[in-house]
Amino acid sequence: MSHKNSQVKPPINQRVLTLGITSDALSPDDFPPGIETIEELLAMRKHSWAALQAAGIDGEEGYVSLDPDEAEAELRRLFDGQSFGVVLIGGGIKNVPEYTVLFERIVNVLIDLQPDIRLSFSSHPTNVPEALQRWLNRS
Repeated sequence: MSHKNSQVKPPINQRVLTLGITSDALSPDDFPPGIETIEELLAMRKHSWAALQAAGIDGEEGYVSLDPDEAEAELRRLFDGQSFGVVLIGGGIKNVPEYTVLFERIVNVLIDLQPDIRLSFSSHPTNVPEALQRWLNRS
């Protein structure tokens, strides 16, 4: 599936922000399927970021606290003086029902910071590149 035929405008630029939860805030119950330790999760994140760089995708990794106020402050810091075409919100944020308020705050802060932002969602660290390409291929 793609957004190729969408009437939504493509991203304003090719810079991406991948957004996840800080590793120190996670418990094993929060790990994606198939990942059992924090070391495995960190290795998967590192591999995913390396795959993006290898594909020529420019951007930054961002990690937020589980506290919505702290997450908002971190997003405002990340966007200070720069823009992103696409923000990928990881499955650890959107898939856990207890984090609904955090997810909601993140989405609304992103729209507040940059109304023309495109949002992308992954379900696992292994599909981050594909999730981003859905929007990046629109440009």
